[in-house]
Amino acid sequence: MTDIVDKQTRSRMMAGIKGKDTKPELVLRRALHARGFRYRLHSKTVPGRPDLVLSKHRAIVFVHGCFWHRHEGCRYTTTPSTRPEFWQAKFDANVARDRSVHDQLLDAGWRVATVWECALRRPEQTEFAANLLAVWLRSSAAEIQIGNADVIAGENAE
Repeated sequence: MTDIVDKQTRSRMMAGIKGKDTKPELVLRRALHARGFRYRLHSKTVPGRPDLVLSKHRAIVFVHGCFWHRHEGCRYTTTPSTRPEFWQAKFDANVARDRSVHDQLLDAGWRVATVWECALRRPEQTEFAANLLAVWLRSSAAEIQIGNADVIAGENAE
């Protein structure tokens, strides 16, 4: 099946997809800031250029889109029907890179949180996710994943 727009238009459209300062990231940042947490954004000195770096808590926060980062079991994790092989290869590479960066950060002594886009869609979901994240930041747990239907806490760092 051919694309409904020409190559230049598709290229412009794809270039417009933001990689940082996305709506889910902004709502989580506002919620954490309101709870008194201070952070650095997209630090170039940390592997993976995480969305939030909370040095005081030795913690990293990634805000992942369910579609691009393949949130397992999420209704937003769909695959386009055109060129499925291309998309599957792209998604596999994203997941592999995410896993590699996650492991590098844990090995370097960072604590890692992944907050999925589906957990930040409505204000009450954002409040719930921010509260969970705040509790995790004050704990000693090494990792946590916060999604719409799941909260997976990792093992303690100590």
